Amino acid sequence: MSNIWFHPAKSIEKIASSVAKECFGGEFDASVRAADPRFADFQINGALPFAKKAKKNPREIASNFVEELKKSGRFDESLVEISIAGPGFVNFKLSAEFLLKWLGRYKGEAALKDAAKSFYNGKKVVIDFPSPNTAKQMHVGHLRPMVIGETIQRLLRFCGADMICDNHIGDWGTNFGILIYGIKSENYKLDPENENALEDLERMYKAGSAKAKEDPSCADAARDELVKLQNGDPENTKLWNDIVKISKISFDKMYERMSLTIDTTLGESFYRDKVGRIYDELTEIGLACEDQGALVVFLKDHERFAKQPFIIRKKDGASNYASTDLATVLYRVEHFGAEEIVYVTDGRQQDHFQQLFLTVGKWFDAKGYRKPELRHVWFGTILGEDGKAIKTKSGEPVKLKSLLDEAVARAEKIVLAKTPDMPKDEIKKIAETVGVGALRYADLSQNRSGDYVFSWDKMLAFEGNTAPYLLYAVARIHSIFRKIGVQENSDFENDAANLETPQEIELARKLIALPGVFDLTLAELRPHLLCTYLYELAGVFSTFYNANKVIVEDKAVMAKRLMLCARTMEILETGLRLLAIEPLQKM
Repeated sequence: MSNIWFHPAKSIEKIASSVAKECFGGEFDASVRAADPRFADFQINGALPFAKKAKKNPREIASNFVEELKKSGRFDESLVEISIAGPGFVNFKLSAEFLLKWLGRYKGEAALKDAAKSFYNGKKVVIDFPSPNTAKQMHVGHLRPMVIGETIQRLLRFCGADMICDNHIGDWGTNFGILIYGIKSENYKLDPENENALEDLERMYKAGSAKAKEDPSCADAARDELVKLQNGDPENTKLWNDIVKISKISFDKMYERMSLTIDTTLGESFYRDKVGRIYDELTEIGLACEDQGALVVFLKDHERFAKQPFIIRKKDGASNYASTDLATVLYRVEHFGAEEIVYVTDGRQQDHFQQLFLTVGKWFDAKGYRKPELRHVWFGTILGEDGKAIKTKSGEPVKLKSLLDEAVARAEKIVLAKTPDMPKDEIKKIAETVGVGALRYADLSQNRSGDYVFSWDKMLAFEGNTAPYLLYAVARIHSIFRKIGVQENSDFENDAANLETPQEIELARKLIALPGVFDLTLAELRPHLLCTYLYELAGVFSTFYNANKVIVEDKAVMAKRLMLCARTMEILETGLRLLAIEPLQKM
């Protein structure tokens, strides 16, 4: 294989599939999978099922296949060794020369990004996150959509997607009638410049909600306030605008602290004049019908939802999440040109999104609209040590700002204990990175569809699969270059000797596994797979470093080992940035 490519497995599969088709037609499966690392890097097992179907000897089929692969001239055998194992497994082993050339070619984050763009190749993707509700302080429940959504958008962007991050906030609906009623009944004066205004709004909502539950006349008054807002009443419209402004000020501070990428914010209110088209079109094609006064969609050919209506307009004629979500899909396709839309929400909304996606499919097919790929990235709950959703002692959700502040304070104590002589401003900067990074990583390193138990001690530990461990691993490599007095991006590696020791080769193989990790992570948008890889890479590097001296007299040997250090550092730093954790050069 004379052309060194970013993703060796995909490159081998592409060539092998072409040769297999020429030799055996379309029946031979040339899919490449990982092999036992003791014997090879990759393997093709298609000879066995093909031989069984053709009633031939599988090893003979494999031999013919290998012969044709070699005759094709598309593999450089000095780079890739092809052999047959067992009853007919075709093995591909990358040579030390291949590994060295790969490491030399993909030097630095820019080179990695340029190669990785082939995964999405400019595909237009809209991601919907973090999408909080206005008039409420962010709490621990908002952590997961923030960190998962930001990592996914960074990964997709890195892998070549043309991204738009759309913050679809909840800024419209029946709750505003209750809130405005609460504000008026408490005679509260809204002041967007008041830093406690959002906390006050939560109190106003609770007061209005309590009154509406206790007294039917208060509930009627709240509904009247909503109707006035919907009809454009100047007083209520001004109150609504102030509520949204207060929420935005608070949200923007949190987005900045959490390093979120928000390209546009189009909330529920943006779509309130766009739902009429949805009602008309779904009724026109016979997908929606009246049922007990509401407009609904019955997905009759879907067993689970055949009798579970997807309500797109309520009995009172009001829109809801279903109608605005349908309008949102259409807008994103027509206005943004979205080819893929990713929604990041908690797992309790799975039914809603399944019904939404099925409805969009039928609607777009009937109208001849171009259908985007729709993906729901759902996640579980953060649990306390009692196994229940994490809350304060009073039973309230833990405020996100308080959680972040405590994480940074705890990290500062740890950093101060380890490096008491470090300047205070450096300690504070490191503590912010370590504390917030630890919260992020503790979440991202879990399989997102499961719940996980929150533990300060575990997430801030410098051992194990944690952010502090990875941050320290990166800082440790930087210290190697400082000690030698060599710049990490200098040309020292031009004179690198070939890879020889088992630890050198194992580390190189782990480094070139990055494209396969992108493949797996992108398939189901599960960031924990990237976290696991980074943790394993740091461990393999540690083994290499402990067994192989970097500072040696032989300049060529030192050059190759410095190159391994540099590539490890670059991939760890790239991975951390994809997780929205900024690497540190010192700790």
